[in-house]
Amino acid sequence: MAQHFLLSTKARTLSLAKVLRLSDREAYEAFKAIRFATNGGDSFCPKCGSTTVYEYESRKIFKCKGCGGQFSLTSGTIFASRKLSIRDILAAIAIFTNGAKGISALQLSRDLDVQYKTAFVMAHKLREAMASEDKAAKVSGHVEIDGMYAGGYVKPANVKAYRRDRRLLANQSGKRQSVIVARERNGKTITFVAKSEAAALPVLHNRIANGSTVYADEASHWDALHASYETRRINHSEAYSSTDGCTNQAESFFSRLRRAEIGTHHHIAGPYLASYAAEMDWREDRRRISNGEQFAAIVTAAAKHPVSRQWKGYWQRRAA
Repeated sequence: MAQHFLLSTKARTLSLAKVLRLSDREAYEAFKAIRFATNGGDSFCPKCGSTTVYEYESRKIFKCKGCGGQFSLTSGTIFASRKLSIRDILAAIAIFTNGAKGISALQLSRDLDVQYKTAFVMAHKLREAMASEDKAAKVSGHVEIDGMYAGGYVKPANVKAYRRDRRLLANQSGKRQSVIVARERNGKTITFVAKSEAAALPVLHNRIANGSTVYADEASHWDALHASYETRRINHSEAYSSTDGCTNQAESFFSRLRRAEIGTHHHIAGPYLASYAAEMDWREDRRRISNGEQFAAIVTAAAKHPVSRQWKGYWQRRAA
Protein backbone atom coordinates (compact mmCIF):
# COMPACT_ATOMS: atom_id res chain seq x y z
CA MET A 1 0.00 0.00 0.00
CA ALA A 2 1.34 3.45 -0.94
CA GLN A 3 2.25 5.66 1.98
CA HIS A 4 0.19 8.80 2.51
CA PHE A 5 2.11 11.94 1.54
CA LEU A 6 1.72 13.55 4.97
CA LEU A 7 3.34 10.51 6.59
CA SER A 8 6.29 10.42 4.20
CA THR A 9 9.69 12.02 4.66
CA LYS A 10 8.97 14.27 1.65
CA ALA A 11 6.38 16.10 3.75
CA ARG A 12 8.93 16.89 6.50
CA THR A 13 11.57 19.26 5.16
CA LEU A 14 11.35 21.85 7.94
CA SER A 15 12.94 21.27 11.33
CA LEU A 16 12.05 23.63 14.15
CA ALA A 17 15.28 22.60 15.85
CA LYS A 18 17.30 23.88 12.88
CA VAL A 19 15.50 27.21 12.98
CA LEU A 20 16.17 27.58 16.70
CA ARG A 21 19.84 26.72 16.19
CA LEU A 22 20.31 29.63 13.78
CA SER A 23 22.55 32.37 15.08
CA ASP A 24 21.20 35.91 15.01
CA ARG A 25 23.38 36.63 11.99
CA GLU A 26 22.24 33.52 10.11
CA ALA A 27 18.58 34.32 10.79
CA TYR A 28 19.16 37.90 9.68
CA GLU A 29 20.78 36.82 6.42
CA ALA A 30 18.06 34.23 5.76
CA PHE A 31 15.28 36.79 6.15
CA LYS A 32 17.25 39.35 4.15
CA ALA A 33 17.53 36.92 1.22
CA ILE A 34 13.75 36.47 1.21
CA ARG A 35 12.93 40.13 1.87
CA PHE A 36 14.99 41.30 -1.12
CA ALA A 37 14.56 38.21 -3.30
CA THR A 38 13.38 40.32 -6.26
CA ASN A 39 16.83 41.96 -6.30
CA GLY A 40 18.83 38.77 -5.93
CA GLY A 41 19.00 39.16 -2.14
CA ASP A 42 20.68 42.59 -2.33
CA SER A 43 18.97 45.32 -0.35
CA PHE A 44 17.04 48.17 -1.97
CA CYS A 45 15.16 51.18 -0.61
CA PRO A 46 11.46 50.42 0.05
CA LYS A 47 10.61 54.12 -0.37
CA CYS A 48 12.23 55.11 -3.67
CA GLY A 49 13.35 51.70 -4.97
CA SER A 50 17.01 52.70 -5.28
CA THR A 51 19.51 49.84 -5.14
CA THR A 52 22.32 52.16 -4.06
CA VAL A 53 22.18 51.59 -0.33
CA TYR A 54 24.69 50.79 2.37
CA GLU A 55 24.32 49.06 5.71
CA TYR A 56 25.40 50.08 9.19
CA GLU A 57 26.81 46.86 10.62
CA SER A 58 26.64 48.05 14.23
CA ARG A 59 22.98 49.14 14.13
CA LYS A 60 21.59 46.72 11.52
CA ILE A 61 19.95 49.50 9.49
CA PHE A 62 20.31 50.63 5.89
CA LYS A 63 20.66 54.10 4.39
CA CYS A 64 19.63 54.97 0.86
CA LYS A 65 22.01 57.14 -1.15
CA GLY A 66 19.13 58.15 -3.42
CA CYS A 67 16.59 59.63 -1.01
CA GLY A 68 18.74 59.67 2.12
CA GLY A 69 16.17 57.66 4.08
CA GLN A 70 17.04 55.06 6.67
CA PHE A 71 15.23 51.74 6.96
CA SER A 72 15.56 48.41 8.72
CA LEU A 73 15.22 44.89 7.39
CA THR A 74 11.52 44.82 8.28
CA SER A 75 10.61 48.40 7.33
CA GLY A 76 7.59 48.47 5.05
CA THR A 77 6.69 44.85 5.83
CA ILE A 78 4.06 43.38 8.09
CA PHE A 79 6.75 43.07 10.81
CA ALA A 80 7.51 46.81 10.88
CA SER A 81 8.17 48.20 14.39
CA ARG A 82 8.88 44.68 15.62
CA LYS A 83 10.18 43.93 19.10
CA LEU A 84 11.06 40.27 18.54
CA SER A 85 14.36 39.23 17.01
CA ILE A 86 14.42 37.89 13.46
CA ARG A 87 15.20 34.41 14.75
CA ASP A 88 12.16 34.48 17.05
CA ILE A 89 9.99 35.62 14.14
CA LEU A 90 11.24 32.74 11.98
CA ALA A 91 10.65 30.34 14.87
CA ALA A 92 7.11 31.68 15.28
CA ILE A 93 6.43 31.10 11.57
CA ALA A 94 7.85 27.57 11.80
CA ILE A 95 5.60 26.75 14.78
CA PHE A 96 2.63 28.33 13.01
CA THR A 97 3.35 26.32 9.85
CA ASN A 98 3.54 22.98 11.65
CA GLY A 99 0.09 23.37 13.19
CA ALA A 100 -1.85 21.01 10.94
CA LYS A 101 -5.15 22.59 12.02
CA GLY A 102 -3.76 25.91 13.14
CA ILE A 103 -2.22 26.89 16.43
CA SER A 104 -3.73 28.85 19.28
CA ALA A 105 -2.24 32.14 20.42
CA LEU A 106 -1.90 30.71 23.93
CA GLN A 107 0.26 27.82 22.75
CA LEU A 108 2.32 30.13 20.54
CA SER A 109 2.93 32.45 23.50
CA ARG A 110 4.14 29.52 25.59
CA ASP A 111 6.41 28.16 22.86
CA LEU A 112 8.01 31.57 22.28
CA ASP A 113 7.89 32.69 25.93
CA VAL A 114 6.15 35.94 25.01
CA GLN A 115 2.96 37.59 26.19
CA TYR A 116 -0.34 36.32 24.86
CA LYS A 117 -0.97 39.70 23.22
CA THR A 118 2.28 39.43 21.26
CA ALA A 119 1.46 35.93 20.03
CA PHE A 120 -2.14 36.89 19.16
CA VAL A 121 -1.05 39.79 16.95
CA MET A 122 1.80 37.79 15.41
CA ALA A 123 -0.55 34.97 14.35
CA HIS A 124 -3.06 37.41 12.88
CA LYS A 125 -0.36 39.23 10.94
CA LEU A 126 0.61 35.92 9.37
CA ARG A 127 -3.03 35.18 8.55
CA GLU A 128 -3.36 38.59 6.91
CA ALA A 129 -0.27 37.97 4.78
CA MET A 130 -1.52 34.51 3.79
CA ALA A 131 -5.00 35.82 2.92
CA SER A 132 -3.55 38.55 0.70
CA GLU A 133 -2.35 35.92 -1.79
CA ASP A 134 -5.96 34.98 -2.65
CA LYS A 135 -7.52 38.41 -2.21
CA ALA A 136 -8.45 38.92 -5.88
CA ALA A 137 -8.38 35.27 -6.94
CA LYS A 138 -11.19 33.63 -8.89
CA VAL A 139 -12.17 30.01 -9.20
CA SER A 140 -13.21 28.34 -12.43
CA GLY A 141 -14.01 24.97 -13.95
CA HIS A 142 -15.98 22.65 -11.68
CA VAL A 143 -16.72 24.70 -8.55
CA GLU A 144 -18.47 23.50 -5.41
CA ILE A 145 -20.08 26.10 -3.14
CA ASP A 146 -21.55 25.84 0.33
CA GLY A 147 -22.02 27.84 3.50
CA MET A 148 -21.30 27.19 7.17
CA TYR A 149 -23.06 29.13 9.89
CA ALA A 150 -20.92 30.23 12.82
CA GLY A 151 -21.47 32.24 15.97
CA GLY A 152 -24.69 33.46 17.51
CA TYR A 153 -24.87 30.55 19.93
CA VAL A 154 -27.74 30.80 22.42
CA LYS A 155 -27.36 28.63 25.48
CA PRO A 156 -30.46 26.49 26.05
CA ALA A 157 -32.45 27.08 29.20
CA ASN A 158 -31.92 24.70 32.10
CA VAL A 159 -35.58 23.66 32.33
CA LYS A 160 -36.91 21.96 29.21
CA ALA A 161 -40.21 23.84 29.34
CA TYR A 162 -38.37 27.17 28.86
CA ARG A 163 -36.21 26.06 25.95
CA ARG A 164 -36.73 27.67 22.54
CA ASP A 165 -36.13 26.43 19.01
CA ARG A 166 -32.71 27.97 18.35
CA ARG A 167 -33.03 27.34 14.61
CA LEU A 168 -35.57 30.17 14.35
CA LEU A 169 -34.20 33.63 13.60
CA ALA A 170 -36.29 35.19 16.39
CA ASN A 171 -34.52 32.99 18.95
CA GLN A 172 -30.96 33.78 17.83
CA SER A 173 -28.57 36.40 19.19
CA GLY A 174 -28.10 38.26 15.89
CA LYS A 175 -24.36 37.52 15.81
CA ARG A 176 -24.60 34.54 13.47
CA GLN A 177 -22.56 34.77 10.27
CA SER A 178 -21.94 32.46 7.36
CA VAL A 179 -18.57 31.35 6.00
CA ILE A 180 -18.94 30.86 2.25
CA VAL A 181 -16.56 28.59 0.36
CA ALA A 182 -16.13 28.22 -3.38
CA ARG A 183 -13.77 25.37 -4.16
CA GLU A 184 -12.46 24.11 -7.47
CA ARG A 185 -12.39 20.35 -7.65
CA ASN A 186 -8.76 19.46 -6.96
CA GLY A 187 -7.89 23.14 -7.20
CA LYS A 188 -8.07 26.50 -5.47
CA THR A 189 -10.26 27.34 -2.48
CA ILE A 190 -11.58 30.82 -1.69
CA THR A 191 -13.58 31.89 1.33
CA PHE A 192 -15.35 34.99 2.62
CA VAL A 193 -17.85 35.85 5.33
CA ALA A 194 -21.40 37.07 4.75
CA LYS A 195 -24.44 37.60 6.93
CA SER A 196 -26.13 34.64 5.26
CA GLU A 197 -25.76 32.35 2.25
CA ALA A 198 -28.29 34.43 0.30
CA ALA A 199 -26.32 37.62 0.98
CA ALA A 200 -23.21 36.00 -0.54
CA LEU A 201 -24.59 35.75 -4.07
CA PRO A 202 -23.17 39.09 -5.40
CA VAL A 203 -19.68 38.20 -4.17
CA LEU A 204 -19.91 34.69 -5.64
CA HIS A 205 -20.73 36.16 -9.05
CA ASN A 206 -17.52 38.20 -8.84
CA ARG A 207 -15.34 35.32 -7.62
CA ILE A 208 -16.53 32.51 -9.92
CA ALA A 209 -15.38 32.81 -13.54
CA ASN A 210 -17.90 32.77 -16.38
CA GLY A 211 -18.34 29.39 -18.02
CA SER A 212 -17.83 27.47 -14.79
CA THR A 213 -19.98 24.58 -13.64
CA VAL A 214 -21.29 25.22 -10.14
CA TYR A 215 -22.37 22.50 -7.71
CA ALA A 216 -24.64 23.43 -4.81
CA ASP A 217 -27.22 21.94 -2.49
CA GLU A 218 -30.99 22.42 -2.82
CA ALA A 219 -31.23 25.62 -0.73
CA SER A 220 -33.57 28.00 -2.57
CA HIS A 221 -31.22 30.98 -2.51
CA TRP A 222 -28.85 29.16 -4.89
CA ASP A 223 -31.56 29.16 -7.58
CA ALA A 224 -30.28 32.54 -8.82
CA LEU A 225 -27.04 30.88 -9.96
CA HIS A 226 -28.80 29.07 -12.80
CA ALA A 227 -29.03 32.33 -14.75
CA SER A 228 -25.24 32.76 -14.83
CA TYR A 229 -23.71 29.28 -14.65
CA GLU A 230 -24.39 25.69 -15.50
CA THR A 231 -25.57 24.65 -12.06
CA ARG A 232 -26.02 21.15 -10.70
CA ARG A 233 -27.81 20.52 -7.44
CA ILE A 234 -27.73 17.78 -4.84
CA ASN A 235 -30.54 17.07 -2.39
CA HIS A 236 -28.77 16.07 0.82
CA SER A 237 -31.95 14.71 2.35
CA GLU A 238 -31.79 11.96 -0.29
CA ALA A 239 -28.06 11.44 -0.88
CA TYR A 240 -24.64 12.97 -0.26
CA SER A 241 -23.65 12.51 -3.91
CA SER A 242 -25.31 11.49 -7.15
CA THR A 243 -24.69 11.40 -10.89
CA ASP A 244 -25.58 15.10 -11.01
CA GLY A 245 -22.79 15.97 -8.60
CA CYS A 246 -21.97 16.66 -4.99
CA THR A 247 -20.47 19.28 -2.67
CA ASN A 248 -18.26 16.88 -0.72
CA GLN A 249 -15.03 18.85 -1.25
CA ALA A 250 -16.65 22.07 -0.02
CA GLU A 251 -17.92 20.23 3.04
CA SER A 252 -14.53 18.65 3.69
CA PHE A 253 -13.11 22.17 4.00
CA PHE A 254 -15.74 23.00 6.61
CA SER A 255 -14.74 19.85 8.45
CA ARG A 256 -11.18 21.19 8.74
CA LEU A 257 -12.42 24.63 9.80
CA ARG A 258 -14.72 23.15 12.46
CA ARG A 259 -11.91 21.02 13.86
CA ALA A 260 -9.65 24.06 14.01
CA GLU A 261 -12.34 25.97 15.88
CA ILE A 262 -13.35 23.24 18.31
CA GLY A 263 -10.04 21.47 18.87
CA THR A 264 -7.51 24.31 18.62
CA HIS A 265 -9.02 27.74 19.16
CA HIS A 266 -12.20 26.70 21.07
CA HIS A 267 -13.82 30.03 20.16
CA ILE A 268 -13.52 32.33 17.14
CA ALA A 269 -14.94 35.82 17.61
CA GLY A 270 -17.05 37.21 14.79
CA PRO A 271 -14.71 40.05 13.68
CA TYR A 272 -11.88 37.53 13.14
CA LEU A 273 -13.91 34.76 11.48
CA ALA A 274 -12.79 35.70 7.95
CA SER A 275 -9.11 35.61 9.02
CA TYR A 276 -9.35 32.09 10.41
CA ALA A 277 -11.31 30.89 7.37
CA ALA A 278 -8.66 32.36 5.05
CA GLU A 279 -5.91 30.63 7.01
CA MET A 280 -7.61 27.27 6.72
CA ASP A 281 -8.28 27.63 2.98
CA TRP A 282 -4.57 28.51 2.53
CA ARG A 283 -3.63 25.34 4.40
CA GLU A 284 -6.18 23.31 2.44
CA ASP A 285 -4.75 24.39 -0.91
CA ARG A 286 -1.18 23.58 0.16
CA ARG A 287 -1.75 20.37 2.07
CA ARG A 288 0.18 18.38 -0.54
CA ILE A 289 3.43 20.34 -0.33
CA SER A 290 6.10 19.91 2.34
CA ASN A 291 6.12 21.95 5.53
CA GLY A 292 9.41 23.47 4.40
CA GLU A 293 7.74 24.83 1.26
CA GLN A 294 4.82 26.10 3.32
CA PHE A 295 7.24 27.84 5.69
CA ALA A 296 9.03 29.54 2.79
CA ALA A 297 5.70 30.62 1.28
CA ILE A 298 4.52 32.22 4.55
CA VAL A 299 7.85 34.02 5.12
CA THR A 300 7.76 35.32 1.54
CA ALA A 301 4.15 36.49 1.86
CA ALA A 302 4.94 38.25 5.16
CA ALA A 303 8.08 39.89 3.74
CA LYS A 304 6.17 41.21 0.71
CA HIS A 305 3.09 42.35 2.61
CA PRO A 306 2.97 46.05 3.56
CA VAL A 307 2.50 47.35 7.09
CA SER A 308 -0.73 46.03 8.58
CA ARG A 309 -3.13 48.88 9.31
CA GLN A 310 -5.33 46.53 11.29
CA TRP A 311 -2.73 44.88 13.51
CA LYS A 312 0.05 47.44 13.96
CA GLY A 313 -0.64 49.07 17.33
CA TYR A 314 -3.69 46.86 17.85
CA TRP A 315 -3.50 46.61 21.63
CA GLN A 316 -2.62 50.28 22.05
CA ARG A 317 -5.79 51.25 20.18
CA ARG A 318 -7.79 48.79 22.27
CA ALA A 319 -6.45 50.34 25.47
CA ALA A 320 -7.26 53.84 24.22
